[in-house]
Amino acid sequence: MNVHYILINDNNPEHRELSIYRTGKINRVRLLDKTYTTYNSLEIDAHDYAAFFHYGMTEALNKLPFISESSNGLDSWDEAFLHNSSLVSMNRIIDECIASINPENREKVLLGWQDQPHTVAYLREIDPARFLAFIAALKQFVEESEADECDLEFIL
Repeated sequence: MNVHYILINDNNPEHRELSIYRTGKINRVRLLDKTYTTYNSLEIDAHDYAAFFHYGMTEALNKLPFISESSNGLDSWDEAFLHNSSLVSMNRIIDECIASINPENREKVLLGWQDQPHTVAYLREIDPARFLAFIAALKQFVEESEADECDLEFIL
């Protein structure tokens, strides 16, 4: 079997149109508001989105009581909410996850594949130092949300 490997390039518009190219957003909201209001947002670019799953953040964070329509908790292609009372625990779990990340160890990870019409494997290079910078911004966003008594909405 002849496999073609494609390394995702964020600057390539054709790559950004692939269904495997995923981004996300975390919104600061208040679940008890009478109308939906977003108070602030943190964008998750495609690199950090892939790293978030690769480093097991979603699985680890699913120890928390996320509310989602699908009842899958924090998952790809889904929307999930986390109450303000769980935000301190969220940052504690993130700290546990990042303790094992070596900022020097760049990796290529498999995002997905297709068999037809040709066998293609889609890869992404993960820069752990870049991801850890995103995590620092995420942790600050979570701390500010907790201080403002806001909840979080994850759109993955």
